[in-house]
Amino acid sequence: MTAPSTLTLAVPKGRIFERAVDLLSRAGLPVHLPAASRALRHHFDGVTLLELRNQDVPVYVDLGVADAGIVGRDVLLESGRSVFEPLDLRFAGCRLSLIREVGAAGPITRVASKYPRLTRAYLQERGLAAEIVKLSGNIELAALTGLADAVVDLVQTGGTLRANHLEEVDVILESSARLVVNRVALKLKREQLRPLIERLRTLVAEGDA
Repeated sequence: MTAPSTLTLAVPKGRIFERAVDLLSRAGLPVHLPAASRALRHHFDGVTLLELRNQDVPVYVDLGVADAGIVGRDVLLESGRSVFEPLDLRFAGCRLSLIREVGAAGPITRVASKYPRLTRAYLQERGLAAEIVKLSGNIELAALTGLADAVVDLVQTGGTLRANHLEEVDVILESSARLVVNRVALKLKREQLRPLIERLRTLVAEGDA
């Protein structure tokens, strides 16, 4: 656990980072977008931001290296980590979907995904005994090249699917950015974390997130 006087927050790189820092600033934390550099840890007055891969945020929060963090619901569920999730921040919306080539009607015997845990649960719920292949990028290619009969991947606008003659067959879950908090930190740093959660809750309720 970090020092009681310092709040350490795990924030993912990429499309969520700028929005998350802006939201935390409007919630009253003395943070701002850091100058362009290769630094991964940013210190402010009483707050440290850790700039992480999306998939690592639940790990850092669950193990107490970070007191709280912001992460997509899809990544949080895939991680299986036991963190407190007090708030849907209602940005970075997308959906996790089962995707196939347009018109594909054959049996699904192999599915490729960056989300093997969620994919397995989805297939088991439907009694499908398909093999799951874990990939790390350009998942759509697995369906286009015959590596898999279907893929499970995030869809935001659907533009990539249309450009590659693919279609969503089923929506597995809706996702958006979530605030997550370490359960021990919530007790030890209650005076810092509780007001932050309430200020964020107010911003979300006002549609200002």
